[in-house]
Amino acid sequence: MSLHSLPLFVRLAGRPVILLGEGEPAEAKRRLLERAGAVVVGEDAVAALGIVAIEDEATALAAIGRLKARGVLVNAVDRPDHCDFTLPAIVERGAVIIAIGTGGVSAGLAAALRQRLEMLLPATLGALAEGLHAGRAALRARFPDGAARRRAIGAALAAGGVLDPLGEAPDVARWLADPAAGVSRHHVFCLASRDPDALTLAQARVLAAADCVYHRADVPPAILDRARADAQRVACDTAPADPGAGITVDLTMAPGA
Repeated sequence: MSLHSLPLFVRLAGRPVILLGEGEPAEAKRRLLERAGAVVVGEDAVAALGIVAIEDEATALAAIGRLKARGVLVNAVDRPDHCDFTLPAIVERGAVIIAIGTGGVSAGLAAALRQRLEMLLPATLGALAEGLHAGRAALRARFPDGAARRRAIGAALAAGGVLDPLGEAPDVARWLADPAAGVSRHHVFCLASRDPDALTLAQARVLAAADCVYHRADVPPAILDRARADAQRVACDTAPADPGAGITVDLTMAPGA
């Protein structure tokens, strides 16, 4: 199946972009362009990209035609059939940018998906990306072999790994100081609710990746069921001081939960 559109990330800082139209649709595009550092210009300016946010159909089509005749790539608000490019819904976490596009056919769907991702993705993603970038030289020095380096990064970034992107405050510098430390991880969760749907995203992900789950007798089976089917479950009053290799979780219930 062919792609409807090829997603691209375009650096617009200091570059001119034509914007035509008035009212909130045009102002929304203006805010987005200015956020990207673009220089918003009028129709007669020289630019590679143009956005037409004109409500009147005849006026909009005429403007689209003039821009395309000059070789300008056009985004036509609410007119997907006339778009050379579309502007996706965006989730931004520093250097990490996630774009959700529907080819212009349903901005509402893209917005709904963006809202879901906003709730799922932690604010630490940007710092994680910057940390990995800053640590490239140290990572190459520790893992000169490219395949070994990819395996180490993959294991660290995997669900429940020491740098799990959806985990709790992944620390790249600490991992680079001792990459082997990511092989064994022990998590302690005090649960405030007996409802498994009340688990935080980080708790649910770690529990799903755990090799062994230590738990008090009052932890509900419905929560234990969120662990992998082959994960060992150990009912105990206190988890061992040295839980061993792999990902382990110690579950307790908060008083009154």
